[in-house]
Amino acid sequence: MSTYEVEHNVPTDKPTASTPRRPDLSTFFSTLEHVDTSGSRAPSNSNAVPHPVDISAAFRTLANTFAMMAPSGAQAQEGNNELIERLVSELMASAEDPPKEVEGVSDEFLAQLERIPKGKLKKSEVCPICSNPFLDDQYPLVVRLPCHKDHVFDLECITPWLKLNPTCPLDRQVLVKKKEEKKVVVDDDEEDEGDMMYA
Repeated sequence: MSTYEVEHNVPTDKPTASTPRRPDLSTFFSTLEHVDTSGSRAPSNSNAVPHPVDISAAFRTLANTFAMMAPSGAQAQEGNNELIERLVSELMASAEDPPKEVEGVSDEFLAQLERIPKGKLKKSEVCPICSNPFLDDQYPLVVRLPCHKDHVFDLECITPWLKLNPTCPLDRQVLVKKKEEKKVVVDDDEEDEGDMMYA
């Protein structure tokens, strides 16, 4: 069986050494759909909470993905390997004992992260999560977290982490403030009137 290039007379140049691709995150994001209650995804029923098995699956899927992204051999850098190992162990711990609900950031927060133009990136800068140099990508989408000017990541790498954890993976600083619980105050007079209706 011939390839597409052979069948359509497409000239094939010698393949260039490409950067390692990031693993497919479609399974993670489909699992996240079941558990994400941030921002505009908040359920209308305040008692509706995600199932712990689904929350555990989201954490475990991301841990497995990050484990696959861990650099190996000559590509491994000490600081980067430690970061990935720490993130994977934290995700697996959360998968073993899942929280009641996912505390990640909203889509609106992700959309408002500062984008770094390609012209301001240096050749030596790499994503702390995937270890790929930003400029190896033809169209890099790099964001800066608000906690520190040097905390920059590929948006594709930081989004899954932030959807599960509202903290910077480098310094663990919380990036969003927690919602304050709204307490409903019931007026005693209204409660008494309701009792009289069924007397």
